[in-house]
Amino acid sequence: MEQLEQTMQVQSLPRIGEKAPDFTAKTTHGELSLSAYKGKWVVLFSHPADFTPVCTSEFVAFQEVYDRLLGMNTELIGLSIDSVSSHIAWVRNIEENFNTTIDFPIIADLDQQVATKYGMIMPESDGTETSRAVFVIDDKQTIRALIYYPLSTGRNMEEIVRLVKALRTTDDHEVSTPANWEPGDKVIVKPPQTKEEANERMNNSEYECIDWYFCKKELK
Repeated sequence: MEQLEQTMQVQSLPRIGEKAPDFTAKTTHGELSLSAYKGKWVVLFSHPADFTPVCTSEFVAFQEVYDRLLGMNTELIGLSIDSVSSHIAWVRNIEENFNTTIDFPIIADLDQQVATKYGMIMPESDGTETSRAVFVIDDKQTIRALIYYPLSTGRNMEEIVRLVKALRTTDDHEVSTPANWEPGDKVIVKPPQTKEEANERMNNSEYECIDWYFCKKELK
């Protein structure tokens, strides 16, 4: 029975392209629902536990990029299965010891309802801590990306910011972004669908083509 429950939990993990599971939860900013953020992008992340060193370093780093995310119409929401009181005590400790005020909300998921919906607790876990998961949810509340990190490895916030920028660029310009893409770099255009279109593209000075299927261009 236990193995079946674990299998069901794995099968219920949200996937890219699926609707983000809605929730209503208590946070350090009061009660909030994911549905209230419709029209905004959301970076929802979980951390193992309050008052732990790697998580503390991450919260300081998340706060450092928070204004940049807000500038992209993107909200940041943290989560662990600690209580609101624990969260409040921890963010006050961070402010005192690291001179950093945590401005984004942190969900107190004591009943593990949100963590279970998002698969933030690994089946092999003893159920007392959430993994380092990151979900990027777009303004239509569709899951666009997800990343999992081991408990021992802190996240790279610049990569999370880059990921949001890349996804928004894809939406705005109907293009893809190559490996190591940064804003201002050339983007990849969709492959041509006909032989005639392939021939035309190879002779179009707007594109930088290595071959007919691999062409880049600058965004204007």
